[in-house]
Amino acid sequence: MSEGPDYAELRRIFEAKQYVLTAHASSRAIERDIDDFEIEEAVLAGSVIEDYPDDKYSPSCLILGRTRRGRILHVHLCYPPTVKVITVYEPSPDEWESDLKTRKS
Repeated sequence: MSEGPDYAELRRIFEAKQYVLTAHASSRAIERDIDDFEIEEAVLAGSVIEDYPDDKYSPSCLILGRTRRGRILHVHLCYPPTVKVITVYEPSPDEWESDLKTRKS
């Protein structure tokens, strides 16, 4: 089982803009009016709230972060060395507890 991502390494990758948006993440970001800069801000200011070491294609995690404008985003991404943003969205209060870190059962 993985110990989860090295968050310092994830930050370095996002600061250097060395990540990739998957086609899915790109289309979802456009639909949800989320730009690349907001994704970067959320990751750089965020924290890992869920770890998926056995994810289908590659170990990944879910990050909760806030943009400078105060927009709260969830960013699902693959671990280094090749960091890919899988999807990005604003967490729904229908699906998440008030802390936006815990899924409702």
